[in-house]
Formats: sequence, structure tokens, C-alpha cells
Amino acid sequence: MTDYAVFSLFSVIIGIAAGFSAVIFHNAIEFFNKVFFEQTKEGLFFLGSAAVILLPAIGMFIQALMIKFAPDESKRRGVYEVVKAVATKGGNIKFRTTLFHFFAPVISIGSGVTLGPEGPAAQLGGGVASKISSIISLNDERKRIFTAAGAGAAIAAIFNTPLAGVFFTLEIILLNDFHTPTFSALIIASVSASTISRIFLGNESIFLFHIFEPIKYSHLHFYALIGVLAGIVSILFIRLDDSFKILFNKIYKKVNSKIFVMVIVGLIIGISGYFYKEIFGIGYKAINEILSNQLSVQVVLIIFLLKFILVPLATNAGAFGGLFAPSLFLGASFGYLVHYLLLNFVGINLDLSSVILISMGATLGGIHTIPITAIMMIFEMTQDYSFILPLMLAVISSTLLVQIAIKGTVHKRKLENEGYSFQQNDNYSVLNEIKIEEISLKEIHLVNENTNLTAIVSSFLEMPENVLYVIDQNKKLVGFIQEKEIRPILNDFEIVKDVLVAKDISNPKLICIDSKSNLDDALRLMMKYNLSEIPVLDKSAEIEEILGILTLQDIQSILTKESFKNQFTSSLATELKTLQTRQSMKVSDEYSIKEIKVPDSLVGKTLSETRIRNKYNIEVLMIKKNQTSIDGINKQNIITAEPNYKFESEDELVLFGKDENLLKFEIELKS
Repeated sequence: MTDYAVFSLFSVIIGIAAGFSAVIFHNAIEFFNKVFFEQTKEGLFFLGSAAVILLPAIGMFIQALMIKFAPDESKRRGVYEVVKAVATKGGNIKFRTTLFHFFAPVISIGSGVTLGPEGPAAQLGGGVASKISSIISLNDERKRIFTAAGAGAAIAAIFNTPLAGVFFTLEIILLNDFHTPTFSALIIASVSASTISRIFLGNESIFLFHIFEPIKYSHLHFYALIGVLAGIVSILFIRLDDSFKILFNKIYKKVNSKIFVMVIVGLIIGISGYFYKEIFGIGYKAINEILSNQLSVQVVLIIFLLKFILVPLATNAGAFGGLFAPSLFLGASFGYLVHYLLLNFVGINLDLSSVILISMGATLGGIHTIPITAIMMIFEMTQDYSFILPLMLAVISSTLLVQIAIKGTVHKRKLENEGYSFQQNDNYSVLNEIKIEEISLKEIHLVNENTNLTAIVSSFLEMPENVLYVIDQNKKLVGFIQEKEIRPILNDFEIVKDVLVAKDISNPKLICIDSKSNLDDALRLMMKYNLSEIPVLDKSAEIEEILGILTLQDIQSILTKESFKNQFTSSLATELKTLQTRQSMKVSDEYSIKEIKVPDSLVGKTLSETRIRNKYNIEVLMIKKNQTSIDGINKQNIITAEPNYKFESEDELVLFGKDENLLKFEIELKS
């Protein structure tokens, strides 16, 4: 089989596994919903109808116990865990974390806590995909792709919307980091998962609606307005979520028992649900009631406000569940209210289902800043092409407003608040880690500002470069001369050769860079000012020192080397995993791959701090970690050599370089 055929086969396997995981997760929620709202409620018969008040509190109590006895697993919750795993851990997700986040959300949503299944489903799909990838010993890059594909496939299965699953992964899991192989895996896995979902859960859309009249393009401005209003609602929701997060952080610092606080929040949800049962659980049934105009405007307004407050209250208190379903619920109820206002106060009669569905897309896109996913999800549900333009207007208006307000996407913002900094996953990210002072610079050609024209022309004829840099009497750069400055005056050379000097014809608009800056800064400057080279200065010295020239060719050479290293590492992944400690693998006459135990002098330092690449001209391809699993089995994990990785005492370094450089590295660090 060809490599692409094997890749496609794995994508199908991941999609099927994620699809079955989503089906089991869906059925488990229904099972626990019956356990709580039928059997448990019957056991509390002496309370009558008020028994429902206790159900979310019981669910929160069980979740609090799970957090207490499994604190590490409880912290790795939702979509963000998949994003972190894909971005920083080569797609590795511990299977016990996956199991924990299967049962915790099932209990949470099943007991009536007002959250959704989509975030946990994505984590479940990603976790299952990660486990399968580990079993079949895929390399980090493939594992990363399939973990992301598994998360998207689970979303595709839950909503029965394969394209939305694809774009969910691109916009959230991969943070818009697009690569062709990834896209292929996403499509194949999402379609496979959606097929499994349709076989076992049916081919009907989650939401039931009927559009009585097509959308009129003369009303497009109203849908754009709905998008703006939904954007405002999304911003308010995000701000409220931030406020509750701060509040509960303060509470949990003062209150030792998380159980007590979570039970109180469960009682608040229970009391709200006692009067308005629509807010219990996922809320899809309530959305369908809103779509079919079965609820009064007063009820819709109240459940909108309750959901708006209870969702961030529950999540920040510690409940497990996702925000997709609540976002759609808020969008549906808000769309209903907007339709009511337009009809009764403006006299505009838009189709109710159309307004609600477009408002759902705009609110989903706004709260999560995922415009393409929101558009595709609503479109796949309606299968109505007349929806596309008004839906795009509303969703883009909403997400644009939110991104302006919070200065970026919600997901990157939350991850950055946790201390994560995500670069695009390509070879360019290495430029951030390399200081200009660490590389060899080209010689800079200098002339004094009083040098005459004859000497300048001679310099151009003798050197291969076409730029001269002009310095003053204090040896400070004051400008540069290119051939284009010389050519116009060559016709009058005999007349001006003894008159003009360097400072008369030099260009004073000189762009320089400090040697402490990184290569990414240098590349940005070159791109901004259309430069092929840039002078490098040591600004930390008492007298500013001119060190040399950095060229685009130098940067390209480093990028080419990094690309080769990544491809080389990926292609030899299987062999590297079987490489024995302190054993060498000969690559050519002069180059080898060698594994050594991390020296004590490097323990506690990050890879970028050790400067192994610059000091010894060798590459750290991988890091092997020996770990003992929960069942006592010794396992060896292979992790990618990230610049911020901090070495531990039991790490094994897989190095690549010239034999003499590898030997020099070992000898110096041993001594």
C-alpha cells in the first residue's frame, strides 16, 4: 500500500472510533438522565415535584468527589486539553484522562446541569484517537494530526455535520494552523464518524424546524443587525464568564471544601429548573420548542437570562460540560426575542425559524470566535442555500465585533492566560528561538563618509556585494550606498569625481537590528522594508559596535535546515524509538544519530537555554522519557524537542550531528 493509502486507512479507523465514542457518549447521557430524572426522582417521591431541585445538586456532589480523588485528571478538561496536547505534546493524551472526562460530563449533564456535550465529546474523540495512534506507534506529527482529526470527528458525529467537524478542528483545535495532510485526515475522519452517527442515532437533524418563506435579500441589513446584537450578547457572556472565574478563584482560596460550593450551585440550578424545566441539561428540546413557537415571549426571556447566568456559574464552579449547546440555546432564545421586537415594534415580519437559526449561528460564532464552523454547522442543518449570505453576514458581524472587543480569539486568549504561547506549527517558529548573536554573520563593507567617489566606485568593482555602508568619524553607521545611487552620476564622473564624497550620495534611511534580537524580528524588518540584508549592531556595548551583516539567504539556510531536520526525524521515527541507550546509528561517513542520558549539568534547564545547537552544531531530534503506567508497566514515551522543554534527570537525548561534534559534546559535559 502507498503511504497515502495507509494514511487514509488510519483516518477512516480514527473516524469510526470517534463516531462510536460519540454514540456511546450520547447514549450514556440519556441513560444517566433517566437514572436521575426517573429512578432517583422516584426515590425522592416524598418531595413530590420539588425532587428535581436536588438532582443537579447530587450531580455536582458526585463531580466534586471525582475532582477530590482525581485532581490531576479533573484539571485537563474539555477542548483546551486537546489543543494543548496537539500544540505542545505531540498529540499525547493520557487514556485515564479520557476515561475521567467521559464519566464526569455524563454525570453532570445527566443530572440536569445546564451544559452541553460537545466539548467533552471532542476531548473523548481526541483521547481515543491519541490512544489508537500510540498503540500503532505513529510518530508525533501523525499522532498530532489524528488526535485533532478524532476531536473534529466526534463533533461531526454529535451534530451529524461532517464539514462543521472539519472546520471546528481547524479553528479551535489547530488554532487555524492549516496543512494539507491534516485537512485530508479531517475530512475522511469526519465523514466516517458522521456515517457511524447516522447509522446508530438516525439521519435526522437535531433541530426540527420549518421555513415558511425564503429569505428576502431586501432584508439582509436586518440579519447583519442580528449579527451585531448577537456579538454584543457574546461579549457580555465572555465578560460574565471572566468575572465568575475571578469570583470562584477567590472563593476556593478561602473555602477549603469545593464540595459545599458546587452543591450550592447545583441547588441554584435545581431551583431554576423547578420553575423553568427548559434550562435543565443540554437544552435541545427547548430549542425545538422555541423554533416551533411553543413558548411565550415571557418564558423565552426568562430562560434566556437564566441560561446566560447559570452556564458560566456552573462551569466556573467546577461542573463538567461544553459551551456549544448553551451557545446555541442562547442564540435561539435571543433570536426569538429579536423577532418579537421586530414584529411588534418595527412591523417587520421575518420568518421566525430563519431568524432563530441565523441568531444561533451568530451567537455560536461570537462566543467561540469560530465563524466558519458556525456557518457550516447551520448550513448543514438547514441544507438551504438561501441561508448562506444572511448567515455569513450575521456570523461575521458577530465574530468580528467579539475579536475587536477581546483582541483576538476566545480560545487563544484563554490559553495565553494560562501561560501558553502558541506559534504556528511550522519551521518558521524556530526563528523565535535563535538570537542573531548566536549565528555567523557576513563581513560588512564600510567606507568613511568623506571617501571620494573614485574610491567608492573602485570598492563596488572589487567586491561581489552591491551595498556599501557609510560610517562617520566616530565609526557610527550613518547611511548606505547601493549601485542605483552610483549609476545616475557615472555619466558626469570626470566632473564630480573630486567633488562628491560618500555622505553626499548615501541614503540616510538605514535600518539596523540589535544582536540580542531573534531571527524572527530580523525577518519581519526585512519583509517590512523590502531588504535583502540588514546590519547587526551590539547596542549593549558602551560604544555601539558594528558586528556584520545578516542576509535573507542566512535565514533561508536555517529554515531549510530546520525543515530537513523535521522531515528526517519523522522518516526515522520508528528506528529512533528502537535505538538503544548509548548506541549510535550511522547515517553517513561523518554523521550519526546517538542517544545519551541527559548530563546532570543540563537537568532543570530548557533546551533553548542549553544552546546545544549553537555550541556544538548538533541537533536534538527527540527526547525519550521512561515512565511507569498505572498498571505497573514500564513504557518509553518519545516527545518532540521543543525549545521550552525542561530536561529531567531520566531523560535520554537523541542527537544528530557530525561524529566529532557528538564526541565533543559528551566529553565536555562529562568533565
